[in-house]
Amino acid sequence: QVQLVESGGGLVQTGGSLRLSCLASGIIIRLDSMAWYRLHPGNVRELIAEITINGTTNYADSVKGRFTISRDDAKNTVYLQMNGLRPEDTDAYYCNALGVTEHNLAFDYWGQGTQVTVSS
Repeated sequence: QVQLVESGGGLVQTGGSLRLSCLASGIIIRLDSMAWYRLHPGNVRELIAEITINGTTNYADSVKGRFTISRDDAKNTVYLQMNGLRPEDTDAYYCNALGVTEHNLAFDYWGQGTQVTVSS
């Protein structure tokens, strides 16, 4: 089984920065795409940023130029550097990872979420 644990959330003023981390642990043969989502009312998850195994990145229009996703495969960790934070960025942020675990089984796991609050 694979577990994802996020950290780095908190309270910050408008214009401030935070860096989220998501550590994947367990039996991991390969980590493919890793991504960050945020949760809207009605349990709707919005893709914020994703990074493939080859390092290709994709961002939501609302965060382009402000957020940067990166990964450290040696540490099985994905990061989200968030700069220029705005009150509308306030949300719970969730990490998602796709990959391969033991017995060559594909996995799709979510972290427990970390809260980001931006005060005006």
